Amino acid sequence: MKRKPLIIGIIIFASLVVVVFLISFGTTMLMGGKMGIGGEKIAIINIKGVIVDSKSAVREIRKYADNPSVKAVIVRIDSPGGGVVASQEIYEELRWLKEKKQKKIVASMGTVAASGGYYVACASDWIVANPGTLTGSIGVIMEFANLEGLFKKIGVEGVVIKSGKHKDIGSPFRSLTKDEKDILQAIIDDVYAQFISAVAEGRKMKPEAVKELADGRIFTGRQAKELKLVDELGTMQDAINITAKLAGIKGEPGIIEKRMDFSILDLLKEEFWGDIGERLRKGNYVNLQYRYML
Repeated sequence: MKRKPLIIGIIIFASLVVVVFLISFGTTMLMGGKMGIGGEKIAIINIKGVIVDSKSAVREIRKYADNPSVKAVIVRIDSPGGGVVASQEIYEELRWLKEKKQKKIVASMGTVAASGGYYVACASDWIVANPGTLTGSIGVIMEFANLEGLFKKIGVEGVVIKSGKHKDIGSPFRSLTKDEKDILQAIIDDVYAQFISAVAEGRKMKPEAVKELADGRIFTGRQAKELKLVDELGTMQDAINITAKLAGIKGEPGIIEKRMDFSILDLLKEEFWGDIGERLRKGNYVNLQYRYML
């Protein structure tokens, strides 16, 4: 007799899991845009806020790579940039999607698509910006806080035991030496050269011409078009029309877009909790950045 409540509880729990799955699946389908059955589609990938991690964007890119109904991808960018590696990984995935999977890629710029955001855009076949978009900011930045003076005032002394003279480079307990500044400048110069190369290749410009614009300054979308950093001025809807034309889609294309940060189903997935954990990690500060400092 004691088994009955346990069995009933298990059945109720299993039923709830099934209901949650069905609701989540239905919600995801409805919120995912005009999915439709068959037909040619355009997938929209959103790059929003500071680029700290590439995993979410890479997952979306890979998801659309082998979908035969997705003929093209629009990368909607509203970001001041962020981590160098994260920006580069998204850029490389988009290039792979374009070159290996033969998907047309269009970048659509929102309020800001600067530095790492612009780096990502350079992987596309065509860049569309609004006239008032802030873009450019081609460059690299690395910042350190020197709290030596403050620590002396409050009586705090930093003690460092290290294996080599440069092991604590960037320590807040002391100023950088000239040698250390030279080391870091060499790193900045190398990563900056990588940015120049990506822009020159993506925009079909000579590196020397890119360098003239790559002093960290920002441009409006209209200025960027005059400088050949973007191809066309227009809205998101204009970007959709341009993408459909580039991909040879006849009629109105179906749109696939991830509109929610997470669905109910994601709550049951380990990757959701992994993402939350990454966001909550306090040590995940990026020093080397392709970022426009708003």
